[in-house]
Amino acid sequence: MTHYLPRGRRLAISFAAAFIVAMSAGPTIAQTKQEPVPPVPESAAPTNSQDPYENWNRKVYRFNDTIDRWALRPVAKTYRTFVPDLIDRAITNFFNNLTEVRNFTNSVLQLKGESAIVAVGRFTYNTVLGLGGLIDVATALGLPERPEDFGQTLGYWGAGSGPYLMLPLLGPSSPRHLSGLGADVFVFPSPWNEVESPDNYYARGVQVVDKRADLIPAEGFISGDTYTFVRNAFLQRREFLINDGKVTRDPFASGDNEDLMLDDF
Repeated sequence: MTHYLPRGRRLAISFAAAFIVAMSAGPTIAQTKQEPVPPVPESAAPTNSQDPYENWNRKVYRFNDTIDRWALRPVAKTYRTFVPDLIDRAITNFFNNLTEVRNFTNSVLQLKGESAIVAVGRFTYNTVLGLGGLIDVATALGLPERPEDFGQTLGYWGAGSGPYLMLPLLGPSSPRHLSGLGADVFVFPSPWNEVESPDNYYARGVQVVDKRADLIPAEGFISGDTYTFVRNAFLQRREFLINDGKVTRDPFASGDNEDLMLDDF
């Protein structure tokens, strides 16, 4: 028998789940490198002006790495083993299609009329012609996704990123990024709000595992200090998104950067 939770509690749980999805979709996934993260002496001064809390962030990173290594990654590997590629891709497409609502809303807030039209077109084509979003028809028709979130909207209107933060369970973030995630979940309309619990939570769980499984192949690109790699990948990816791919400077230049694969994060 289906049990229903109060709407406030339902939204709170959905909010937490959405943050976990963000963690799995971002560079935190890369933290599955099996070598332990080297500890940093308490007296060590930060080497990057955007990471003034590096000592604390590294401790949180090790905590997240342990959770991922012993819980999320094994489930994701099992998922990759038993779920056929065709079904895996359909699941990924379905959840990506739902984000077009967010993309449209934030495109409007950023006065990006073309991106807003693309978001509407993608959602329409993929929902109607793509069997409810299971097939990415829009990309085949020349309408690739233009991801927009409220963190990008804040950046568009001049809000600074703030210091780099590694959050327990939620992964890489910043004050602007974290505020944007909260607004995307609580303020803007989402198809998830129409899904009653517990189906909402089941779907969120599948989304997390699917995202984590899709990023397992990217682990091979990690080298060196995994904490630094994850931090730099996150900062570069956010800079790339906020500037619509027009990055004219290295947002985390510190002399120890890697040639990062942005598309994998």
